[in-house]
Amino acid sequence: HDKMAARTLLYVLLSAVPFAFVWSVPLPQPDDVPYKVTYFDQYVDNFNFASYGQKTYKQKVLISDTHWDSTKNEGPIFFYTGNEGPITAFWANSGFVKELAAKFKALLVFAEHRYYGESLPFGDDSFTGKNIGLLSVEQAMADYARLMKDLWARFDCKGPDTCPIITFGGSYGGMLSAYMRFKYPNLVTGALAASAPIYLVAGLTDGYQYFEDVTKDFMKSDAKCPEKVKSAFIEMADLAGEGQEGLQKLSERLQLCKPLSSMQDVQHLYGWVRNSFTTLAMLDYPYPTSFEANLPANPVNVACGWILNSSDLLKGLSQAAGLAYNGTEGTLKCFDIFTEFVACADPTGCGLGAASTAWDYQACTEVSLLESTNNFTDMFPPHSYTEKERAEYCHNKYGVTPRPDWMGVHLWGDQILSASNIIFSNGDLDPWARGGVLTDVSPSLVHILIKGGAHHLDLRGSNPADPPSVIEARQQETDIIGQWISKATNRIWEGASN
Repeated sequence: HDKMAARTLLYVLLSAVPFAFVWSVPLPQPDDVPYKVTYFDQYVDNFNFASYGQKTYKQKVLISDTHWDSTKNEGPIFFYTGNEGPITAFWANSGFVKELAAKFKALLVFAEHRYYGESLPFGDDSFTGKNIGLLSVEQAMADYARLMKDLWARFDCKGPDTCPIITFGGSYGGMLSAYMRFKYPNLVTGALAASAPIYLVAGLTDGYQYFEDVTKDFMKSDAKCPEKVKSAFIEMADLAGEGQEGLQKLSERLQLCKPLSSMQDVQHLYGWVRNSFTTLAMLDYPYPTSFEANLPANPVNVACGWILNSSDLLKGLSQAAGLAYNGTEGTLKCFDIFTEFVACADPTGCGLGAASTAWDYQACTEVSLLESTNNFTDMFPPHSYTEKERAEYCHNKYGVTPRPDWMGVHLWGDQILSASNIIFSNGDLDPWARGGVLTDVSPSLVHILIKGGAHHLDLRGSNPADPPSVIEARQQETDIIGQWISKATNRIWEGASN
């Protein structure tokens, strides 16, 4: 995740500790809803009263009251449960939530996850030693819960019957959105959990399905594409088997900045390619985007075009894989695979920078992501990623041992029938989809399938290139959310169809 540019802010202290907001002047957003940057005092440790006592840290929160009717002190609060990155990035890529806020006259709140962006409990030392130990799903959810309670008080709301809170999130944020309804139904009226792989992270799915579904995306583009990718990997292995001369040829044909020098380097190269194709499959949107990389419309089609039409198979593979690192208007003359990709406990990729360290730690503790490849149901070289391999890596790097069963215990696993008021949405192009809820579990735990949709496409703002399926999905979501709000407040809100 890219580091966000520093901003000079004017702070006005509005309340006392332990829970205080610090407000800044509104920041104008081009063609966007304006928001205020606020900082909320959160306990460093929500659960151990003896560890850090009343010590707090500043959690970054974005708030927009553009559509909120402050004269009535009532109306829904739309709360984005921030995930693994700076909260401003999720604000910029969640246009549908803003569209809904205008429709329902809602207060918009985007809360940053602890240990990401600027919300660092120990500042620059947050990732050193035992300081990182307070990074957990439970701590983040407790932060959100405390913030929700304070929002009601600060905006003179009586509670969920006047200001019902609806959580929103995509991917890990979608998981958190659902989890907040699971664990804090006293605070959260309903949740939209977009592309939320709650079964996968609890270790309840086939460990080969993720990369199988990445491969299927490339197959949907062109049936020949995955076979060409397999052939490219075979050619890479053959060259690597020729020793230093072969490694030099391989490095030149793939346009690498530094020559490969060992089979360990070759394995890293495989990871670099796989990481790119994973990104392209996740972000296979029908229009250009700049969420995690500057990508063209339908990037899987673009990548397959290069792979299938290049006279040099490895050069075509290099161009295709480079798309995730160099973007559509990239200026890289060569690829530095050792800085562009860093292997971690999550085989689907952790990104780069401080956010990648935080997510790596989460994948080493609670979040189970044991996804493997077999070169049979997928197009990648075989690698079985075992619990033992993860445990060894995590112990060596952080001194911790993963607890693979904990998510299934603490956050319900697939035993979710007692929950209510959650929409689980998934696109059939999203490799995470099969890791989540794909059928209606009950009348109030509903699934919406978006044909031709990639990773949480429905959370993005309306676009002329949107497929009809996502337009229909957003309307379904609008109707259901309207029903939740109307039932909670005992009145019909604008935007509710019934």
